[in-house]
Amino acid sequence: MKILVTGKNGQVGQELLRALAGTGEVIALDRAQLDLADLDALRSGVRTMVPDLIINAAAYTAVDQAETDGALAMRINADAPGVLAEEAKKIGAALIHYSTDYVFDGSKDGAWDENDVPAPLSVYGRSKLAGEQAIAASGVPHLILRTSWVYGLQGKNFLLTMLRLAQTRPELSIVDDQFGAPTWSRTIAEATAQIVRQDTDIAGHSGVYHMSAGGRTSWYGFARKIFEHPSIQHKPLLHAIPTADYPLPAKRPQNSELDTTKFQQKFGSLPQWDEALALCLQELATVALNLKAP
Repeated sequence: MKILVTGKNGQVGQELLRALAGTGEVIALDRAQLDLADLDALRSGVRTMVPDLIINAAAYTAVDQAETDGALAMRINADAPGVLAEEAKKIGAALIHYSTDYVFDGSKDGAWDENDVPAPLSVYGRSKLAGEQAIAASGVPHLILRTSWVYGLQGKNFLLTMLRLAQTRPELSIVDDQFGAPTWSRTIAEATAQIVRQDTDIAGHSGVYHMSAGGRTSWYGFARKIFEHPSIQHKPLLHAIPTADYPLPAKRPQNSELDTTKFQQKFGSLPQWDEALALCLQELATVALNLKAP
C-alpha cells in the first residue's frame, strides 16, 4: 500500500510517521513539498504519486487568526480536502481526514454524537465543516475523524503553552467553563495506524466518526492535571475563570465533549484523557533528561 501523508511536520503528522512505520510505502510531505493552499499543485501531486490511501493531517489551525484570514482558512480546510477527495476518487484511493469538535456550537448538555447537527461558532469551525461536506459530496471512500483539544510534544498547543508560561509566571488564570477531552496527538496517530493495519474496508465504513480521548474536563482541569505531574518543576498558582474574563476573537463551544461510541464499536477506543496525558508528560521528562545527559 502506498500512503500519502500531508502535513508531516504537524502535531498529528509527526506522530503518524512513527505510527505508520513498516506499514506500506509512506510518502510524507510538508507544506513546502505539498501546499494545501495551492489547489493546482495539490491536484498535480496526487496524480503524480497515485497513492492507495491519503491521510490528510494538514490543516489551518490558527483558530483566532482565521477570524481575519477566512479566505486562507477556507482554502486549506475546505477547498483542499475537497480536491484531495476528488483526486482520490479518480485514482481509486481512499481518504482519512481529521476534523474537529469546533463544528458544534457547544449548547448540548450531553456528549455530541455523529447525528447531531453541526453549527460552528467560528470561521475555523465553519471551514472544517465545509471540508467534511466536500469530502462526503465527492463520493470517495473516506473516514472523517473528529477529535478534540489536540496536544503533543511538538507544535503549538495548550500543554506546551502552559509549560512555557509556567517558566516565568507564578500565577495563571485558566478558563473553567468550557468542557472537552484533551487528546494526545500520538493516540490519534496510533488509532489511525491501527485502522490502516487492520486493512479496514474504508468504502464499507465511510462516514464521520468521533475519535477523542475518554472522559471530560475543563481547560482549568487540564492545566491542573499538567502541573500535578511529578516531573513538572515549575508549578504556578492556578485561578479558575469564566470565558467572559478571557475574551478571544473566535468564539469557542462551551461543551465540546464527543460521544465516541460509534468509533469504539468499529475500531476500538482511545485511552482516558488523564492517562494519556501522564504518558505524554513522562515521555517529555525522559526527553528532557536525555538532552541534559553528557
